[in-house]
Amino acid sequence: MIRIDRRQADQLRDVEIVPNVLRHAEGSCEIRWGNNRVLCAATVEGVVPKWLAGKGRGWVTAEYSMLPRSSKQRIMRDSERIKPNSRAIEIQRIIGRSLRAVVDLKAFGERMITVDCDVIEADGGTRTASITGGFVALALAVQKLREEQQVGKNATILTDYLAAVSVGIVEGNPVLDLNYLEDSQAETDMNVVMTGSGDYVEIQGTAEGKVFSRGELDTLLGLAETGTKRLVELQKEIVAIS
Repeated sequence: MIRIDRRQADQLRDVEIVPNVLRHAEGSCEIRWGNNRVLCAATVEGVVPKWLAGKGRGWVTAEYSMLPRSSKQRIMRDSERIKPNSRAIEIQRIIGRSLRAVVDLKAFGERMITVDCDVIEADGGTRTASITGGFVALALAVQKLREEQQVGKNATILTDYLAAVSVGIVEGNPVLDLNYLEDSQAETDMNVVMTGSGDYVEIQGTAEGKVFSRGELDTLLGLAETGTKRLVELQKEIVAIS
């Protein structure tokens, strides 16, 4: 199979993570992944949700949005919608869940870190780009807390790296990192979130008109492991978590 953009089956699109792109955010980056561009910003606040108040734990959450002309057709802003954008809500929940999987919420006290992921340009895989870039923004914010001595120097807040990638079956072939055209044609579409140690955080997989076998699932997970390892290597060039 010759892929649309001539990549090999196990080849990621070009990925670049540019850190510290916003002056005011405690941690920020822009992740450029193929034709995707996502701005990720982490905000640290000295409050937690009411249901956590007084429990000595922090909280990490996320927000996700696609800017109006990040896609071929204009996307409505939230202020224009009669009903909430259910897709955006679902994606920001997976981003938040994924980030919390590698955070010791007791280690940074009653603070809340919100990671905003705003898609500037989209070409398939914005949720995986948001998770991968969102982790970098979060790690930079934690680094700033340490530098400002707001947490103990040796406090282990981040327990591991975190990255996500899409895999799928296109024209009967398992492939890594689907762009929009591949995603729209895929017989199987899957998003995989993994830690730097190779453990799974979340797997979202769907057969689109054709079922997939256990053997194909194993192949897809192997491709996802290959992809997330490469992404974690990029993250390590920017930020250390210990």
